[in-house]
Amino acid sequence: MTLHILVVESHGDTRRVLTGLLGHFGHSISAADTVKSARAFLKVKRFDAVISDIGLPDGSGCDVMREAKRRQRLTAIALTNCNELPAREPRSNAPFDFQLSKPVDCAELRGVLAHIEPAGEKAAA
Repeated sequence: MTLHILVVESHGDTRRVLTGLLGHFGHSISAADTVKSARAFLKVKRFDAVISDIGLPDGSGCDVMREAKRRQRLTAIALTNCNELPAREPRSNAPFDFQLSKPVDCAELRGVLAHIEPAGEKAAA
């Protein structure tokens, strides 16, 4: 099952490793390093999931995930450092479906991805 995933991560090495790993898993990956570049992808491509760092140089990954969910039916996955979520963002109001801590555990990432249906299957359901 191939998923179309947008990875939003400002740290170059982390972005390269994560996109390489996801590509190795057989998924189609687009990569952004800022809120602005993520928004540009969301305007022109359909995704099954967005995996976004919370702290980005030009804003919050929470904003990226909110906008992604407004535009498309997808799964939002937050990448966080320990306790990185802002205090003003209660978990019940958070715009993501899953949260993974850095460094990302491969087995945990695969487990989360296993819960995601490709867009074609969502439409058929």
